[in-house]
Amino acid sequence: MTVALVIAGALLFVSALLITYRVIAGPNSLDRLVGLDALLALGICGIAIWAVYTRDTTVLPATVALSLVGFIGSVSVARFRVRDEQ
Repeated sequence: MTVALVIAGALLFVSALLITYRVIAGPNSLDRLVGLDALLALGICGIAIWAVYTRDTTVLPATVALSLVGFIGSVSVARFRVRDEQ
């Protein structure tokens, strides 16, 4: 079980590095928004892996709160987005 959690954590770390590159080098604001959403989802997955590893369920409401914040933020940015200059 611990080996699977370590592998999952390593994969999350590698994907976080790749997504961070997309956030930095994104050609427009929607690419950056999708990258930030993906980073938030990775954070939620990291919290879930930590909860499984420690068998502590007190951090699980944080995953729900982060999910709501991510959704509201994405909808807000997508709604009020101004076209990028090209």
